[in-house]
Amino acid sequence: MISKKINDAINAQINREFWSGYLYLSMANNFETLGRKGVANWFRIQFKEEFAHAQIFMNYLNSRGGKVELAPIDGVPSEWKTPLEAFSATLAHERTVTKCINDLYALAEEEHDFATRHMLNWFVAEQVEEEDNAQELIDNFELVGNDGTGIYQLDAKLGTRTYVAPAILNE
Repeated sequence: MISKKINDAINAQINREFWSGYLYLSMANNFETLGRKGVANWFRIQFKEEFAHAQIFMNYLNSRGGKVELAPIDGVPSEWKTPLEAFSATLAHERTVTKCINDLYALAEEEHDFATRHMLNWFVAEQVEEEDNAQELIDNFELVGNDGTGIYQLDAKLGTRTYVAPAILNE
């Protein structure tokens, strides 16, 4: 049985994962409107990943005898002028998520909840990847600046991203 403290903290993280998904869906729609279909695709995939993360946490709570309690999701921003602006916001957001995952990990250690700590190892590694991806995209958009051909090529590359469900989702 999972402790109430861990159960509540995971529920808060579930809400953050759904909020993250809404943020990325908002970004996708923003760039769809601006004609950057590749950037929009990248953010739609990110939306799916965040909802999968929420599902992983829900599956985990259910498997440990916890109780999932969904909370209202706060509104998200809806406008970014450039991909660079959006990916900079993405990196800042992912750094916040990293801090939340680290805090949850610290709580699991404090509570001597080794099963939760073990499950969170996947999220710790995932956050390293999320931050690295966002930084790489920032670097690429900074490199091309306002060059239309460069922006076009990056947009086309981002349009090839496909969703792959995390293996942990089915565990």
